[in-house]
Amino acid sequence: MRVVLTGFEPFGGDRTNPSWDAVRQVIPTGYELVTAELPCSFTESLVALRALVAEHSPDVVICVGQAGGRAAITPERVAINLNDARIPDNSGAQPIDEPVIPHAPAAYFTTLPVKACVAALRAAGIPAAVSHTAGTFVCNHVFYGLMHLVATEHPDLRAGFVHVPYAPEQGHPESPSLATSTVAKALSLIISTTLTTPTDLHTTAGTLH
Repeated sequence: MRVVLTGFEPFGGDRTNPSWDAVRQVIPTGYELVTAELPCSFTESLVALRALVAEHSPDVVICVGQAGGRAAITPERVAINLNDARIPDNSGAQPIDEPVIPHAPAAYFTTLPVKACVAALRAAGIPAAVSHTAGTFVCNHVFYGLMHLVATEHPDLRAGFVHVPYAPEQGHPESPSLATSTVAKALSLIISTTLTTPTDLHTTAGTLH
């Protein structure tokens, strides 16, 4: 089995990005792992991701991004066809109320077993929750583009997106954080759970708001 695992370059004034720092620490066990750092750019990120899929023909693709302010590892459930950038990306682009892909569906669901992944993380003592919004910045842009690729060209590809908190060394003391080593362990568990769980758990991960 071959897994493509991506993180992002730093953005928003940070000198590092815990998504890429953690991805680099993942050690594969029983599968082939391809890692890559995606640009934090609406224009460039999906070009890079499509090239990775075309080159490596993976069985699983998991993209990882930073969600500053969150206290847990949050596998994403839904990608929406909307770019609405609160800040410019690293290329200076700031699309507002634009589709990720014109004339495509409003949303796609992940094909990762997100509930089983959260259960595995919690069993290992790692804070985790299913998320129902990946935002409207480059993370969601990549997530939606990935799932559109699955829907239109690679129907057997299991794919999705995971958000991670700040790392302590980023210097955001007002926000929750997780050690990079813990995030790397979580990503390893998400990969192994995905590879061994053909059908997700039938248990609630719903929220009231």
